[in-house]
Amino acid sequence: MQQQQLHSMTRLLIERQMNVEVERKFLCNADTLKTLEEIGVCVGQRQFHDQYFDTPGFDLTLRDLWLRKRKGCWELKCPTTGANGTEETSGEQSEANALCTRYMEITNLPEIQLRVKEVIKEDTDSETAKEISSEEDESWLSKMNLVCFAEFTTVRQSFTLEEEMVQIDLDQADFGYNVGEIEVLVSEGGDVQSALEKIERTAQKLGLTGHQQVEGKMHIYLKRNHPEHYAKLLSEHIL
Repeated sequence: MQQQQLHSMTRLLIERQMNVEVERKFLCNADTLKTLEEIGVCVGQRQFHDQYFDTPGFDLTLRDLWLRKRKGCWELKCPTTGANGTEETSGEQSEANALCTRYMEITNLPEIQLRVKEVIKEDTDSETAKEISSEEDESWLSKMNLVCFAEFTTVRQSFTLEEEMVQIDLDQADFGYNVGEIEVLVSEGGDVQSALEKIERTAQKLGLTGHQQVEGKMHIYLKRNHPEHYAKLLSEHIL
């Protein structure tokens, strides 16, 4: 009983630390970059290497779950539900909503492993669970039949709009695709609608037009390198 209580308390603590990333992707041209440099504050440039993992049957990504290792740390991106509340949204609000994605990012490895096991219904005893809970030990990947299906390096230049608490990233992937992201972090259960409004105001300031979602790095990577995987995700309306 004490062990169960401890597990519940630990899980509750982990979940309290989670944020929801609300973001809109865009294609950055010279005019957009000029405007961004005028209204934003550049907070630096960094490079990172991503590896994405799934089972051979795509059990995770077909549920819109994205398990990756970035700079030695594990992350699991999980989809969230729509905007908070039951109030109706106008046509413009619905359009802005459709251009954005919302994912909860889990960075605690035991919680990641727990969620992955729930999806792939992996039977592991408590001793095995203890064995696979460290960042360095990656034996849990083979035990859950997880393999790397995507791997690439990104150079990212980041800006902030301090008055809106918005971050804007310009990404250059090593497979020849450039894309921008406007992002607002919201605590789980927080005001997603406010975040969507901030993103829309930022998009207007940058002069962004268009009414269709811009493809992200993973869309393009899979389309070029793993068309079968890409087609399955399209058929399930994941991409």
